[in-house]
Amino acid sequence: MKALPYKWKLIAVLFCIGSLNYADRSAISAVFPLLRRELGASDVVLAATGSLFLWVYAIASPLWGHLADQVSRSRMIFWSLSAWSLITVATAFAQTSHQLLLARAFLGVAESAYLPAAIALIADFHGSKSRGTALGIHLAGLNFGLIAGGAGAGYLADHFGWRAGFGALGSTGLLLALIARVVLRDQLYHDSPTTEARPASSAFRDFLELIRTPSYLVVLAEAMLVSIGTWIFFNWLPLYFRETFNMSLAMAGFSGTFVLQIAATAGSLLGGFTSDRISGRRAERRMLLMSVCYLAAAPFLLAFRAGPTVSVLSLCLLAYSLIRSLGASNEGPMLCDMLRPQLRSSSIALLNTANCIAGGSGVLVTGFLKSSFGLAGIFSCVSIILVVAATISFVGYVFFIRKDLARSSAQPVTEAHAV
Repeated sequence: MKALPYKWKLIAVLFCIGSLNYADRSAISAVFPLLRRELGASDVVLAATGSLFLWVYAIASPLWGHLADQVSRSRMIFWSLSAWSLITVATAFAQTSHQLLLARAFLGVAESAYLPAAIALIADFHGSKSRGTALGIHLAGLNFGLIAGGAGAGYLADHFGWRAGFGALGSTGLLLALIARVVLRDQLYHDSPTTEARPASSAFRDFLELIRTPSYLVVLAEAMLVSIGTWIFFNWLPLYFRETFNMSLAMAGFSGTFVLQIAATAGSLLGGFTSDRISGRRAERRMLLMSVCYLAAAPFLLAFRAGPTVSVLSLCLLAYSLIRSLGASNEGPMLCDMLRPQLRSSSIALLNTANCIAGGSGVLVTGFLKSSFGLAGIFSCVSIILVVAATISFVGYVFFIRKDLARSSAQPVTEAHAV
């Protein structure tokens, strides 16, 4: 029997690590009612647990991203996983809202080192023919983690208190870090004898190269808009199901994450595969596919205006999440297509920063507006944001992406080899 190539073993391990990354960050939203009761957390404080995490994540991400373009990406993944797992365990011992917020801030610092290194490492081992599929599988792992984090934390909270879930997630991460230390390795370039020997580049020069690439700015803008809606749902949908349909913590956590994320998982898998097949020798089609998907997903969120039953609402959320994720799965492959390898981690890090600033702002603003407009009204307005994101993507497809891809193809390609 032919052994599985290392590039797919890498995806299997990173699928698990990515799942835990999102499970750890999302578990807290499933236990909001208990945090309100035991720690006296207000709606604004609950919103701040999401916003503070995202804003700290945003600040730290560019630093880690630039570093991941200079040193060992596999080691950065290991240390990031180890650090955020220890912080997750420590979260279980928080006694006040201030301690909880401090733990969330540290979690943002530790987790922000993972995605830039992981996505760049995947792109290092996967060429354009399999890159979309590989990144789609990894993205599916992130979405699966949101399901496991919300449902698992809610279940353990109902039976053992809210602290149990964080202890379990953190312990799992420490065990997974040992596996990562053994399995993960780097892809090196022929002009660098070792990973550590890669010549350091100027962070400012890299930043200028990124912002002078119009298609990158298009991806940055549409991703920020989509992140606003995505993080609003991540943080507030479990509470909406709890308050609107009087569900248990476990059921609210499950309903608020499962429908969205099982569809997002399927959408990421399908989207990565579809992106590779549709793009072929015309990589600009990835941006067109993204635009069409965002436009098609928007109308389903108007269901919140009608006050639907749980079943109808779940079907609409499933359709929205599936189609949105199919579109979003094109972002990573597009960045790798249009940028040189030494900019991959930096580009993902800057994208994360923009997404987190936008998403964190959306989460916090929702906390302030919740009493005036209700969560249903806020959720329905996300459809407008999606339409704007679709429009920006289409403008990028018409005017910019072909030129940027042609410029990228004209640059000399540095051949890579495995170690």
